[in-house]
Amino acid sequence: MSDNVVSLHKHPESPAPEASVTTLTVVPDPAPAKPVPLWVSSGRAIKTAATHENTKAAARAVARHGLYTVNGGRIVARRTWDGRTGSRYERYMRAAEAAGNMELAAEWEERLQRFRQARHHRRMDLLHSPVDVAKGVGVGAGMGVGGLVALGIVMALNTKHVGDVITPLAATIEFIGLLIRIVQVVWGPALTIGPFLALLALWTVGSKQHAAPAWALPANVRSGEGEPITPSIVVKALRDLGVPALRNAIKEMGDAGASMLGPIRIAGCGVEVDVTLPSGVATNEVQGKRRKLAENLTRHEHEVFITIPEAARTVRLWIADSGALDEPIGPSPLVTDETMTANYKTGRAPWGQDLRGDAAAISLYQRHLLVTGLSNQGKTAALRALALWLALDRNVQFWIADLKGIGDWAVFEGIAKMLIEGPSDDHCIQATKMVEDAVEEMNRRIEAQRRDPSIVFPPLIVLVDEAQKAFMCPAKGEDNRPYGGSKATSRYFMAVREIHNQGRAVDVLMWQGTQDPTDQNLPKLVREGAHTRASLVVGTESQAEMALGAKAVNAGAAPHLLRQGLDKGTLVVASDGIDIPAGQSSITVRTHFIDDEPAAEIAARAKALRDGVTTLRAVEQGEERDALADVADVLGDAPRLRTNEVLKRLHALDAKVYGDQWTNDRLKSLLEEHGEEPKKSHGVMVVHRDHVLRALANRDAEGSASAAE
Repeated sequence: MSDNVVSLHKHPESPAPEASVTTLTVVPDPAPAKPVPLWVSSGRAIKTAATHENTKAAARAVARHGLYTVNGGRIVARRTWDGRTGSRYERYMRAAEAAGNMELAAEWEERLQRFRQARHHRRMDLLHSPVDVAKGVGVGAGMGVGGLVALGIVMALNTKHVGDVITPLAATIEFIGLLIRIVQVVWGPALTIGPFLALLALWTVGSKQHAAPAWALPANVRSGEGEPITPSIVVKALRDLGVPALRNAIKEMGDAGASMLGPIRIAGCGVEVDVTLPSGVATNEVQGKRRKLAENLTRHEHEVFITIPEAARTVRLWIADSGALDEPIGPSPLVTDETMTANYKTGRAPWGQDLRGDAAAISLYQRHLLVTGLSNQGKTAALRALALWLALDRNVQFWIADLKGIGDWAVFEGIAKMLIEGPSDDHCIQATKMVEDAVEEMNRRIEAQRRDPSIVFPPLIVLVDEAQKAFMCPAKGEDNRPYGGSKATSRYFMAVREIHNQGRAVDVLMWQGTQDPTDQNLPKLVREGAHTRASLVVGTESQAEMALGAKAVNAGAAPHLLRQGLDKGTLVVASDGIDIPAGQSSITVRTHFIDDEPAAEIAARAKALRDGVTTLRAVEQGEERDALADVADVLGDAPRLRTNEVLKRLHALDAKVYGDQWTNDRLKSLLEEHGEEPKKSHGVMVVHRDHVLRALANRDAEGSASAAE
């Protein structure tokens, strides 16, 4: 080999050639990667396989089914032990003592004593049973053989063959032999299959109880979807509620708190259970933790309802099936049954379904009605559904003021004798005058009934939708009295109060729908005057108390916990006109929604039952009266009259205009306005004719001066 080295690089001292030279750079090949050790690649493959989701699922399945069998055996063993010993009674007795219920503890102790006595008698009977069994077997065998021989004798006499005497006995012996051969054949496989059948039975018990750790359970059970409500789940949810006294009491109970629970009953689309709380735990402590309790039960807050029944220290839990309350209910019977009729006195309006899934029907007979809630939650639809049913009773009259004015009540054209639609102050004034006319009708009926107690009047429903606008109306009448407000000077407020006070006796009823209740737009005296109070979702607990009353809310009514937008049409109702479960003060109703088109069809059926009704679109107003001229008129030629006599004559002139609101002060203000006033004569306030005529002249002079300007 030659030692000469050929350089590919040009030496710097070499002269530059005339032609361009391309410089080549030789880049060495990268070093080959180090081979991955076999143990590393094997470890990675094992890790990937071990952490794969399919592997995890398989491992969970193996663990789950194995633990189902093991824990199923434990459950069966405990049940057997409880059945054979008094441990169950002892657990219940300790639980009653922990709950502070000594009377119940004494009762369980008495039951335990009776159980032990009965068990002792059974064991004593076992001492004599072998002899009794032997005697019984001997007697039975003898009678059996004797019976077979007697049968053989009868056969022998019949066939004339002596050998037939033993034929029945021989057949019986042969049959017994056949049974023995069958047992010999089946016994081997039975011994082989029997343990597997026993394991299958234990697995079945464990799987029904989900007797495995949470990590091993299927995904749908771990997430709570469709998880059945069992006593252990309810007790665990109560234990983890964060109430120390409740948690400690459950830990001290020998049965881990199971004795607190009544039977779990199917109730519509959920279950219901009564929980007797231990001593030291108040019902409101559980009520105040509704959300946490629902989450402990793997439910949403709106799927758990807590009410207070009549029993002391007891809460009633209603737990919905997951997602059941988000499914719509069926159509109203008013829509599906075209033959349906109504009866104001004896009938019940089909309003919807309760949480149990049972039909919720309500009586409207002589009951003032109030429906409230936040805006756009179904208040008008709930009111209209009741009115549409009642319209099928041809005797019922309607006066309706819709202060929203977007046509929700237009279907009552031709049914209602009066229909006011619109949101302006003028419409509120019209609604107020409509209610005041209803007061006059009520008074007329009361007077007529006083003269003739046997008289019967047609029911009159005075309905104001969006009544908060009437309460908040700022307009004032000519007498300076406000139409709205919540004081004794408010015309709408006082008219509603009068109907609430006396209208029921003569079937003049006030129905109101209002939204977002406050003390300003729904005064206390008005809301408490309603016999039937229903609330959709409201914003706060204080509003829930305004809507339903403190008693209902304290007993578990919670419209403020409904979901705005999601629980449209769901009402919490407090009324004696609807069937409410014993011990509760309210019921939750999911109302049927009747759309505009089917509502128009129902209204058409109602119109067909009537002879024809002309609907007035505004309250008819009498001619405007000149109060000062009327005073001069009633004075006549008398130089002066007592003020109370003037008021009597004004009332006789026009009772509607000069009603109870006209007083001595009102008359005095009228005259003072025009520069005159009543004077006293012999200690009595009187009105002088000359003063009134001078006041008229002053007014006319002022009017002429104003016109000239």
